[in-house]
Amino acid sequence: QVQLVESGGGLVQPGGSLRLSCAASGSIFSIYAMGWYRQAPGKQRKLVATITSGDTTNYADSVKGRFTISRDNAKNTVYLQMNSLKPEDTAVYYCYADPLGDGHYTWGQGTQVTVSS
Repeated sequence: QVQLVESGGGLVQPGGSLRLSCAASGSIFSIYAMGWYRQAPGKQRKLVATITSGDTTNYADSVKGRFTISRDNAKNTVYLQMNSLKPEDTAVYYCYADPLGDGHYTWGQGTQVTVSS
């Protein structure tokens, strides 16, 4: 089972940018889909962005045009570039992998993103 480790979270001012990384313990080449969820305090975990092995991407409406997901198979890493950050983007961001596309996810430990002045 692949293991995932996120990094890149932190504190940023509104309008700023961050890039999250999700490093996998093995090859991600054949993993059906990977992506990011986020969970704000007191709220449910929600999908932010996904990318498939064929590089098809999907975004939550709230982040379209501001966030970009990408994958580097050579580095076994998925990235989330977050621009024009807003306070409502504050959450713990979790990387996930769905190796077979059947909904059985592997999760990372999460990384905190705080957008505040």
